Amino acid sequence: MEISIFRDPPLGHELRRLPAAEYNLARMLQTRSPRGVAFVPIRRMQILAILDAEEFVFVDSQNKQLAVLAWRGFRPQARESLDDPVPFDAVFYRDDARELQRQLQPELFKAMQALAERERRIAGPSRVLKFERPIAGKGSKSP
Repeated sequence: MEISIFRDPPLGHELRRLPAAEYNLARMLQTRSPRGVAFVPIRRMQILAILDAEEFVFVDSQNKQLAVLAWRGFRPQARESLDDPVPFDAVFYRDDARELQRQLQPELFKAMQALAERERRIAGPSRVLKFERPIAGKGSKSP
């Protein structure tokens, strides 16, 4: 699958911090994906988050090819422990992106948790089912 995302000139940016649990969950989802890109629908906000190794891009459901905002330049090496938040740059491409940013972070975490839970249920414990092979020429199984 190939998706083209276009960006208007940035209207601004600011330094932000993503809590470690959220950053680690995003990276886990991204690395589990066969192509290294996780698609996280944030249904409550009608936004799709596209998580890859370099950035998280957020697109509106009304205009799926135009970035609303992006989180880029993650610096996990800047933290002193794995529990410390990860600094990043939030880049705004739309007038209302700063307001969306306030709602987006907690909603993204909820959506990532739901996605991880669905994957966990699908990839649950396996078991082998044993079927007896029917005997040729007979309509019923032998005891």
